[in-house]
Amino acid sequence: MMSDLLDRFIDHLALAGRSPHTLKGYQADLALLASLTAPTELQHADAGKLKRALAKLHAQGLGSRSLARRLSAWRQFYHWLQTNELRGDNPAAGLRAPKRDKLLPKALPVDSAAALLDRIEGDEALSVRDRAIYELIYSCGLRLSETVALNLEDVDWNDQLLRVRGKGGKIRLTPIGAEALNCLKEWLAPRSGIAADEPALFIGRHGRRLGGRQVEKRLRDWAIRTGAQQHVHPHMLRHSFASHLLQSSGDLRAVQELLGHANLSSTQIYTALDFQHLAKVYDNAHPRARKSGKDDDMDEPA
Repeated sequence: MMSDLLDRFIDHLALAGRSPHTLKGYQADLALLASLTAPTELQHADAGKLKRALAKLHAQGLGSRSLARRLSAWRQFYHWLQTNELRGDNPAAGLRAPKRDKLLPKALPVDSAAALLDRIEGDEALSVRDRAIYELIYSCGLRLSETVALNLEDVDWNDQLLRVRGKGGKIRLTPIGAEALNCLKEWLAPRSGIAADEPALFIGRHGRRLGGRQVEKRLRDWAIRTGAQQHVHPHMLRHSFASHLLQSSGDLRAVQELLGHANLSSTQIYTALDFQHLAKVYDNAHPRARKSGKDDDMDEPA
């Protein structure tokens, strides 16, 4: 009886134009539910049984995205039963899958970030400009939109500060590191030769304000040219700034201010990266954390 209902439901989806791949997915998702609730109970399963099925899958390590997909298939199956008067309610209607796993921001290791920036070389104007852009992003933890919005007047050369227009038009002042400041000074001469009357700090070869897409593309090209082992984008430099600063200082509030985060919760995600770094250091350095070989299994008496 239950297999007949499942076949009719799949036929309904096929008539609605669903692809063979989608039909196969629905069959698998409903077969999974049947295995968790018992096939004979599938038609009459209540919300509690579906919740327990979700919880069991979650405990087995199924990700939130996969859980949401399976729940969507179950919800549509029970909606079809309800529409065809084969049951009076949809037990999956009010259920929600666990929140999506929060992805940690990708940051470069300290050595990789330094290697990338040090290998952006060349005396031509655009190379000098690129070196200044990426050093500044890494030095100040800038967003891409903040970087391309900078004007010449936003650099306080005497106090070595940068005025940044953040989200919602909020202004913040952030210190500029010595390396980034030197790169900015080197950029001034070729910049004035391209356009003297443009207010933008960073300009293209035609003298107009540089766009975000160009900054992304140039960094991708530099990463490939310098042998980086992964795709690098400007926001990764911002993440690296936050992660490296937190590793060194441990001052979450200071990192929050420098990043321009309105809420501390936005900054706290970097504590996970910091913990990962500390855990790796611990595993590599602590004598009792490393796995022992057979010859090391027996400790000498104290």
